[in-house]
Amino acid sequence: MKALQKFWTPARTIGAIALVGTLALGACGASGVTSSGSSATSATAAVAAAGTNGDTTAPPTAADALASNAKASYVKDSDWKASDAVDVTLSGTTATSSSDAVSVSDGVLTISKAGVYKLSGSFTGKVVVAAGAEDQVVLILDNATITSSTGAAIEATSGDDLVLSLEGASTITDGTYTGTEDANAAIYADMDLTITGSGTLTVTSGASDAITSKDDLYVLSGTINATASDDGLRGKDSLTIAGGTVTVNSGGDALKSDQDNDDTKGYVNIADGTVTLTSGGDGIDAYTDAIVTGGTLSITSGGGASAGKPSTGSTKGIKAQTYIIVDGGTTTIDAGDDAIHSNGALRLSSGTITAASGDDGVHTEVAAVLDGATVTVTQSNEALEGGLITISDGTVDLTSSDDGINASGSITVEAGLAAVAESSSNTTSSDSTATATTQQMGPGGMADGGGSMEDTGEQLTITGGTVTVNANGDGLDSNGSLTISGGTTTVYGPASGANGALDSNGAMSITGGTVIAFATNEMVETPTTTDGQGWISASATGSAGSTVTITDANGSVLGTYTSLKAFGNVIYSTSGMTNGSTYTVSVDGTATEATAGQGGMGMGGQPPAGGPEQGGQPPAGGPEQGGQPPAGGQPPAGGPGQGGQPPAAPQG
Repeated sequence: MKALQKFWTPARTIGAIALVGTLALGACGASGVTSSGSSATSATAAVAAAGTNGDTTAPPTAADALASNAKASYVKDSDWKASDAVDVTLSGTTATSSSDAVSVSDGVLTISKAGVYKLSGSFTGKVVVAAGAEDQVVLILDNATITSSTGAAIEATSGDDLVLSLEGASTITDGTYTGTEDANAAIYADMDLTITGSGTLTVTSGASDAITSKDDLYVLSGTINATASDDGLRGKDSLTIAGGTVTVNSGGDALKSDQDNDDTKGYVNIADGTVTLTSGGDGIDAYTDAIVTGGTLSITSGGGASAGKPSTGSTKGIKAQTYIIVDGGTTTIDAGDDAIHSNGALRLSSGTITAASGDDGVHTEVAAVLDGATVTVTQSNEALEGGLITISDGTVDLTSSDDGINASGSITVEAGLAAVAESSSNTTSSDSTATATTQQMGPGGMADGGGSMEDTGEQLTITGGTVTVNANGDGLDSNGSLTISGGTTTVYGPASGANGALDSNGAMSITGGTVIAFATNEMVETPTTTDGQGWISASATGSAGSTVTITDANGSVLGTYTSLKAFGNVIYSTSGMTNGSTYTVSVDGTATEATAGQGGMGMGGQPPAGGPEQGGQPPAGGPEQGGQPPAGGQPPAGGPGQGGQPPAAPQG
């Protein structure tokens, strides 16, 4: 039994979309904002019971996600013997073999029985495997060259398993297609396909895919160089790379799994090996999950970040509909579109990820959990975006031209489904996952002059880890609440303009950890509560390279920092600080005193009347008066499926 339901169901039918739409509407108030409480709870339960989704508010571990998927089928090296091989000598349009299971006619070499066959020489034509339904066929490619003038060069039409074992250097090239063939790849298997061995396989498709299995495609070992006008490697049910060296240059997606009628399939798993992908489309495109647990993965999609987001099509680095989970390995992405993009949820638990993007660095529609990976985004529009963002561990270093971290998206399972369905049907934003059930602010918050300052329930929560943000828009931005209770957070916000280091439409609190935030003084937001750890907001001015030292009333140094940018305001909080006490912020020797728990909300760093001077609390009025969002705008105490607090880090 599966431990988790998946994001999309076996049938992407109108009925399923209607169910999602009905439930999403049921979870919305009159204003269109997703509501909380029992209605959202019952809606989430109903969707889950219908089998239309996974819990995208709490992404699982890699091990749990893989366990919940259908197990990939492959043939182990120990399941067959090379010594049992029958020689097949290729020569022009013919071939010779002692086996009665091998026949040649009109440039078609057919293998009709189970067994191990060793192909060597050059063949102009097509190799067809047409064995019994339970048969396992192993083709040892021993310095073999197979070139087809029409369609696939190796086509396995019947059998249980096909194994390609690589010896020496072999080359496979397909021909032209009419467009009506089922076999639409240079190597095509209508069964499970395993690739293994110590040799090199070069596959070229000038008109379609390089390697396709209609079931599971599993790479155990060997060196594969695939060039394709469309997709590189495609395993319809699943695609697993467990070892070897795989290099793909594709006009379409480089690695793909697209089974859409079974929510336990349609996944891509990189477990080991060295994988280098250059794609005109997405680097990895998984209909359900994309899971990286090891190996070295390098992706360049859509010409890289310098090419920018395309006006049509998708050029994402890693894309999945349900979960993207990274728990090991080294991943480098240079993407024209989002570097990492999940229409459901993502979890980055371990390993090293370095990404440059022409759009978002890391994007998810619902939940993003960063609980141990080292994540570096060197270029992006927005570096990290999602509806429910939790950072509990790891090292996160983000650079963006707009917001560094933006809690903007869906906060419930059903809202995420509705948002993706809406964006899929909207031709003007076919690759977008903008939330359909909430009105989100535009990039840069108030500076855009559009959108709403209403608290729509999103959550940005930092409980641990080391987080560094260098943003030209808001540093940390939430359309709902912003909560910091642990870790070390450094924000280099905008040097000019009406954006801030910290920005939230709802409650903001710092109750633990260390926070240092530099930004312009044109828009300064501070915590909405003085409960817990003390914090200061000082109108201190400095330049890039300025040394900033914070001391307490006794002259003890709490911290010393060097700013990367010019700034007009410093927000600081660390363990031991007490609201109501006086602290000093010195910039290159120039001192500014600040009282902890007093600061400003709104433009220019000025506190609203009756606000922070009396302990830092904003007035009771709504956001338009600089105060708390209206009742009902605050996220409820319930779990994320009900629009409440996300888990500090899902257990698993």
